[in-house]
Amino acid sequence: MTTLTIRRPDDWHVHLRDGAMLAAVAPFTARQFARAIVMPNLKTPVTTTALAVAYRERIAAAAPGFTPLMTAYLTDTTDAADLISGATDGVLTAAKLYPANATTNSAAGVTDIARIMPVLEAMAGAGLPLLVHGEVTAGDIDIFDREAVFIDRILSPLVTRLPELRIVLEHITTREAADFVTDAGPNVAATITPHHLHHSRNALFAGGIRPHLYCLPILKRETHRLALRAAATSGSAKFFLGTDSAPHAVDTKEAACGCAGVFNAPFAIESYAAVFDEEAAMDRLEGFASLHGPAFYRLPVNEARVTLERGVTVVPERFGDLVPFHAGETLGWRIAA
Repeated sequence: MTTLTIRRPDDWHVHLRDGAMLAAVAPFTARQFARAIVMPNLKTPVTTTALAVAYRERIAAAAPGFTPLMTAYLTDTTDAADLISGATDGVLTAAKLYPANATTNSAAGVTDIARIMPVLEAMAGAGLPLLVHGEVTAGDIDIFDREAVFIDRILSPLVTRLPELRIVLEHITTREAADFVTDAGPNVAATITPHHLHHSRNALFAGGIRPHLYCLPILKRETHRLALRAAATSGSAKFFLGTDSAPHAVDTKEAACGCAGVFNAPFAIESYAAVFDEEAAMDRLEGFASLHGPAFYRLPVNEARVTLERGVTVVPERFGDLVPFHAGETLGWRIAA
């Protein structure tokens, strides 16, 4: 196969930031994707419908023609009526659960899922999906076990209690997560990032500490990477594309306490194509990138097409003060002109 034409893909998990950073990174996502689920964890979190409307306008100014799908950041005091109103009015596509202090700008997140159970019940009744950063934050839990423990302690009981609630376990990183999603009912799905498909945790320490591969949830063992590749390329509609592209300037990544996040937006679809090619599964890329996500979110698929072709894509070392995923590497697929 030398070319592949698919419906234009969507990114079901991306961080676009705000201000100058938004202006710098949004065009990379818009180049490849028609739509994207935009994360709400700004420095001032997007916690209400009104804040989501204002943020949507800023994104539209940064990337004309691109469709941002907005989310609300859940807190212990989230107003369920505001969420449902935002969904009814077509502003909110989903709401996001960040366990407090689990990742970047999550200090205002949920401290105990019991505190938001009435909100989750309202979301289930209204058909508003819940997006989950699936990690516990207790200091006695090893960082490499936090996703699996979250599934056992929080997610599995939640699915049992509210089987009608549509849930996306985002940026899964473990075999346990892939197996849980596979075995769960049709209301549970997952996104998978390109960096978790390409690298195990060994890459974090190849020749020294590699801060631009540091992300949360953190890269895991090789056995987990292989399980994710199998899930992504399986053809199962439960798994779909979500880059979790999370840009941070070089001085905040290459620091004594570096920020978590991989900036993979510039060549995301080319990166995924490399994985599917290696797994002899190019015929399943369209499902993962363009069909499964819209089906889960009950949205129409994109009518426009994009053609990928075999060819050299050289990834620059830098874009301004941002270091992209695959910096300095060559990918074997590109978007045809």
